[in-house]
Amino acid sequence: MRRQRRRDTARRFVISVVVAAVAIGVFTWFTRVGAANPFPAAASDAAKAAGCTGVETPVSGAPDRTHLASGATYAYPEEPATSGPHDPSPLPNTPAVYTAMPPETQLVHNLEHAFVNIYYRPDGDGAVAPDVISALTTVANNDANHHVILTPHTSLPTGVGFAVTAWNKLLTCPGTVTASQATTIAKGFMTAFECTSNAPEPTSSGKC
Repeated sequence: MRRQRRRDTARRFVISVVVAAVAIGVFTWFTRVGAANPFPAAASDAAKAAGCTGVETPVSGAPDRTHLASGATYAYPEEPATSGPHDPSPLPNTPAVYTAMPPETQLVHNLEHAFVNIYYRPDGDGAVAPDVISALTTVANNDANHHVILTPHTSLPTGVGFAVTAWNKLLTCPGTVTASQATTIAKGFMTAFECTSNAPEPTSSGKC
């Protein structure tokens, strides 16, 4: 009887281990995200036609992911920022469109969660045309994953009117970019990087 009890105990233990392993495997399968995709050829062609840069990786190696004190500001070495120390609280998944720029430290945190952030110069020399903003608003609002943010940027470099960012990825264009070109480029960036493991924490915000 003692031997039988030991066999029963061992069998229950093995079954428990197998069940746990299967559960972990199922969870991993359903929560996994894919690697970054190639930047689409159509988006690359649109960027060249508009006089934009290619897709750049501003920081070599692993970018700093330090959490700042809540509400603290930070002077990023490049604008728009694509990585670096950031606010401990990201922006919510919605709204997708802002008419005034949120804190950049929060925007960077969203990039860490596999967002694509779209920036434009709203006025002054080198600003994009109103129809560009309207077209990009439609792109951001129609994003099924809710991992895109469109916002004006108050300190884009001289000559830059439009920029698209993912975690440690950047493409910039002059303000002469057309609505069609900007839309194609933004959608290409979303295809390549949104909700992918290009970012360190792609599942932290849900939806991905």
